[in-house]
Amino acid sequence: MSRLTYNVAITLDNFIADKDGKADASIFLYEGDHVKDFLSEISQYDAVLMGGKTYEYGFQFGLKPGETSVYKGLKHYIFSNSLDFESNEDVELVKGNAVDFIKKLKQRESSNLWLSGGGKLAGTLIEHKLIDQLVLKINPIMVGIGLPLFSNLSIPIKLELVDLKQFDSGVIKPTYNIIY
Repeated sequence: MSRLTYNVAITLDNFIADKDGKADASIFLYEGDHVKDFLSEISQYDAVLMGGKTYEYGFQFGLKPGETSVYKGLKHYIFSNSLDFESNEDVELVKGNAVDFIKKLKQRESSNLWLSGGGKLAGTLIEHKLIDQLVLKINPIMVGIGLPLFSNLSIPIKLELVDLKQFDSGVIKPTYNIIY
């Protein structure tokens, strides 16, 4: 069975993007000693899952629908009912029920899956007990309002701290196993 890890950068007040959906250098540190750790960490994943808005964010940097992003070598699963492009061996557009698709994906493969973003998707998946681990890259900034780590979370979630790293950049990275 596959393991799904929500590995995401957040602000100290638990937002994955500002109120306009931007997750740029105005709120996140893209340079510093934590970056090497992140790049090493993502090499352990076999596939990356993301919501449509997270995927669309890359369009402003030249990414085109159906192309992989900076995560070359990882199978991409994009969950969106509004995007429309042809899936290929690198990028698969998933329309419809994300929960059913991810349940089947986790059962049919034995791999490390990375949920890279999409607070709405993350909220749905954690409510259905599909996220196994939470890795937060907490950036030393608060934005007050923005896109939350989990949208529409309505149940308490118990976490077990299994690792904690602190970087000179000010980023703190706790890793939690999720206990359902």
